[in-house]
Amino acid sequence: MSVPVFDNVLIGGEWVPAEHGTYQITNPATEEPAGFAPACSVAQVHAAARAARAAFERGPWRTMSGAERAALLREAAERFKREAGELVELTIAETGALKPVAVSQQVGAVTIRLAKFADLATAPVEEPLLPRELSGPNARGLAAGLVVREPIGVVAGITPFNFPMTNCAGKIGPALACGNTIVIKPAPVDPLGVVELCRIVNSVLPPGVLNFVCGPGPEIGEALTTAPDVDMISFTGSTQVGRAIQQGAAPRLKRTLMELGGKSANIVFADADPAKALAGVMQVWTFHSGQICIAGTRALIEASIYDEFTARLAAAGRTLKIGDPHEAGVVVGPLVSAAQRERVERYIARGIEAGATLACGGQRPAHLRRGYYVEPTLFTHARNDMTIAREEIFGPVITAIPFRDEAEAIAIANDSDYGLYGYVWTGDSARGLRVSRQMRTGTIQINGGPMNPDAPFGGYKQSGIGRDGGRYALNAYSELKYIGYTA
Repeated sequence: MSVPVFDNVLIGGEWVPAEHGTYQITNPATEEPAGFAPACSVAQVHAAARAARAAFERGPWRTMSGAERAALLREAAERFKREAGELVELTIAETGALKPVAVSQQVGAVTIRLAKFADLATAPVEEPLLPRELSGPNARGLAAGLVVREPIGVVAGITPFNFPMTNCAGKIGPALACGNTIVIKPAPVDPLGVVELCRIVNSVLPPGVLNFVCGPGPEIGEALTTAPDVDMISFTGSTQVGRAIQQGAAPRLKRTLMELGGKSANIVFADADPAKALAGVMQVWTFHSGQICIAGTRALIEASIYDEFTARLAAAGRTLKIGDPHEAGVVVGPLVSAAQRERVERYIARGIEAGATLACGGQRPAHLRRGYYVEPTLFTHARNDMTIAREEIFGPVITAIPFRDEAEAIAIANDSDYGLYGYVWTGDSARGLRVSRQMRTGTIQINGGPMNPDAPFGGYKQSGIGRDGGRYALNAYSELKYIGYTA
């Protein structure tokens, strides 16, 4: 069967051949080719940044009204929606996502995000400050003025492998809504859908507003973050890479928006609905095989129900069907690459060495000869000082830790270098809110509350810098200017 070959990158409105040809993208479920992606040069990265700079300084995008930008972003959303059905199989082939995830979270979410920021492009860009009487010996009249929101300039959007198109849309949308131009660089392992996303969005934009670069090695991202024409870096990915990007941005003090790793606490109190709490904890296994930054991989279970709850959790993990995303009944798919599987396996080995009990999983499924699979894995009798409780594994691995009371649950949850997400399961709504307010993390879900696209998103501590999401993203991708005068 033939696979797609993408051998061009987008620079200044033109699709040009990647100077280093193409490289293979591997289907993580079959280990066969899913397609070929463009391998551009460092020189092409700098050319893309220069093109974005020229489009920002001399093109019409920055000076368009919010309504004009909104119309084009809305057209991009509509065009993507018309082609979305054709992109589902490509997404499954390169990411290993199950079809429901590919349809709703990988592909479907793109249209929603583009349309959302089309609406937000019309948000007011000026806020008057009420006149204030001046004081002091030289004061005369009333101080008044405007707070003006203006675009930053050229944005570098660097995205992770778990939700490639969704993450890119989440950067393209707010960056362009605010009047910036952008260079997109997806993760090397699964960029094929992002090529198609950029093709569709670019088709409605002035030249150079959206640019796309790609390559298999770290030099592409390094060149983009240090390019002198880049004003802002919007990055989603690991904390380790985020630190390196911060170092690259430091000499020019570039604006950075960092959505980094997580080691989220999933607190289950004894009075929680047992079935709902169990299903919530199991999402580490069933939602994209744990390859999500918000995964509640530290399951903190009240001591009085710890043995019973973890026994049920282990039993449930053994029954989950693992396999090819196209196979009926499969709820746990592959990890994205051989390297990611090896990473997860190293952490499993460290958990065993540290003395945690491997209650289920921990192996490659015996019935699957090909594909990058790892069984749903649960460690019990674990401590919060173990590596498996401290570091982000990014796979289907849960570390279950007991706690005695509310105070200890909060203390364990906060004893982490990360603070991206958190979960609380309890029958006491007052306690749910009380615990949530004391957890040092950017988002808390109580009893499985749904994600809200209008809410701010981001993390505390080493989980990131800044917030995006909904209208909060507008300030993240803008400069604020004060224009003052005497009334």
